[in-house]
Amino acid sequence: MPIFVDTNVLAYARDASEPQRQPVARAWLEHLWRTETGRLSVQVLQEYYVTVTRKLRPGLPAAEARADVEDLMAWRPLAVDADLVRAAWALEERFRLSFWDALIVAGAHAAGCRFLLSEDLTAGASYDGVEVVDPFRTPVGSID
Repeated sequence: MPIFVDTNVLAYARDASEPQRQPVARAWLEHLWRTETGRLSVQVLQEYYVTVTRKLRPGLPAAEARADVEDLMAWRPLAVDADLVRAAWALEERFRLSFWDALIVAGAHAAGCRFLLSEDLTAGASYDGVEVVDPFRTPVGSID
């Protein structure tokens, strides 16, 4: 079963200033690679690139971040198109989400994912059949 990954999980996997979260995020990503169940959107890749090159201290070199993004392209990132934006608007309004969070949830739904790994949204919340799972409170592989 595919699992959608929010930007924060990818960023924590590269954030050496988060010694508790980094190994957990890496373990989740390794699991998703091994089981070929990881999914994401172009939005997530864009946010990841900006986060790890500009917000992390120290940031990743751009070439290293680009290599990560190239690797993650194997997960067939969902394009952000007009239909996805419209779906995000509906989620934003109905659930009072920020637009960017709604776009992540809409992406998970469009990718056929029942679970969304995210620390930013409320764990256990369900949005149109997409359940938010906090990867730092949930054992790796327990939601397959």
